Formats: sequence, structure tokens, C-alpha cells
Amino acid sequence: MGRFRSSQSQARHAIKQRLALGRPSHGEGRKDGKVHSLGTARTYKDSLAGLTTFIAKHRLDPSGHGLSGLTYEVSKTYLNYRSEEVGQKQLDKDRQAIQMLLGISLPVFKSEFDQALQCRAYTTKQIHLISGAQSRKHYLATLIAADAGLRAHELLTLLPASERAPSAHRIWTEERFEGREDLVFYTVTGKGGLIRVVGLDIKLAEQLEKLRLSVPRNVTDREIYYVQNYDVGGGKQWSDSFSRAAQRELGWSAGAHGLRHTYAQKRMRALQSLGHLYERALSIVSQEMGHFRPEITEVYLR
Repeated sequence: MGRFRSSQSQARHAIKQRLALGRPSHGEGRKDGKVHSLGTARTYKDSLAGLTTFIAKHRLDPSGHGLSGLTYEVSKTYLNYRSEEVGQKQLDKDRQAIQMLLGISLPVFKSEFDQALQCRAYTTKQIHLISGAQSRKHYLATLIAADAGLRAHELLTLLPASERAPSAHRIWTEERFEGREDLVFYTVTGKGGLIRVVGLDIKLAEQLEKLRLSVPRNVTDREIYYVQNYDVGGGKQWSDSFSRAAQRELGWSAGAHGLRHTYAQKRMRALQSLGHLYERALSIVSQEMGHFRPEITEVYLR
């Protein structure tokens, strides 16, 4: 790949081009895009080596230029991927290393791994108590997120499956949604731009369709732009509303991400009751939730 034979050598070369040891990192050197300490150099080298390995594994460098050909879009795809497997501190280090390499700013990505470790599942009764304490559009968003296992930003990307195809680079199992009846299928855009099909209870779908916008609108959530087709809650505004409602009704909140725990645990029980072995059920649920790897889904089963 490129002129270097390994991820480590590409990362070392990238850092070497930007070393400015002995030059103060404050004052004029504060925003010079250089690396001013050996500690930072080592940290950035490890981050860039991981990025290079990811690019090679997923064949995201058709030009063969390696890190020198890194693009903004590939960088976002990588950070989305990393957000599922590392905590916020490491994720921020990876983002800073890439920003140094590209000389541009990247959106701040939130660690889903940290969220998953901190959250816990809600009961059906608790979900209805919380949703009942929210405004109409946030109320419906909560019920939809719980029913389909959605992330906060995915609520902003809902679109009927008949109007958008799922990502073609993924092999989707036909066992998804097994055991669920009376579903209407939608697509959402998840981590790394992965488009997947989600199943929504027909009664919730009927309520959602009443909120279809005559003209799609552009919305921004955590510095990322989305095209929204329904006047329903989503993103940070919805998750903040959820947490406030949970505090009022339950006296505590595990965050809106806890709804994905509820979904994962409910679906695992359902699939295993249908005769699927644990590993197979985990793989199916992983696809339903839009994870890259089944082992990530296991975090939601705690």
C-alpha cells in the first residue's frame, strides 16, 4: 500500500514530517500544526498506524497513496468506527492526530463504547413513563427509538425502505426481525454512513407518517448535517429531553442510549426462544442495531 510496506512505517513518516521538537507549543507555535513533544509524537503515531490498518483492511485507498491520500470522508468513517470500540479519551486522541495530519478540523465524535458501558436497559413501564413526560415529537421519538433500537442521530435520518436501499457492501441476513410481526420497514443512516433497514411497529409507523414533511429539511446535530423527512425528535435535543424526563419520572437517568440496551436484550431473548444459538442470535441483533462486529453488541447485554 503506497510507498511504505506497513502501517507503522507510514505513521512514522507522517509524524516525522511534522516534528518540531524544541520549538515551544505555545505562542506562535500553538496552532502551527506541528508535533512539539516526543510523547505526543508517540500517541499520534499509534493513532495513525491504527487508521492506516483500517484503510487497508476496508480497501478505502484505491489510489494507493496511503496516509498521504487520506480524505475528510474516510477520516469520519474511521472515527465513527472507532467510536464503537474505544472510550472518549482515545477517540479524541485519534481525532487530534488526524486533524494534525490533514490540517483541518473534524467534528467531535461521541464514544458509543463509553455510552454503552454507562447505560442500562429500561423496562417497558419505565419507557412509557418517560415518553409520557415529553413533548409530542419527543414522545414519539422515544417510542420509535425503543422499538427499532435507534441511536439518537438515526432518528433524524428515517426514510421508508422503499425510498432508499441499504448499504450494498454489507451482506444482510434474512433472519433479521425474525419473530416480529406487523412491521413497516424504514432505513436509517448509522455509524460510518452505514444505511440499514429497521423494523417499526405498524401503529408507530402510522403515527410517524402523519408527521412526514412536505419538503425535507436540513438539520445539524453535533456539527454533522442531516436531511430530515419527518417532524420528529432526534439527536441531542431528543436525548436531552429524554434524560430530563427520566429524572422527573424515575429520579434517575441512564441516558437515551439505554433504549438500545433494552432493544438488544429483548431481541436476544426472542431469537434464542425461537431456537437460535447464542452466537447466531448475537450476530442477527448486531446487524439489526447497525454494529460492525457482534462483540460490540455484547456490551449491551450486561
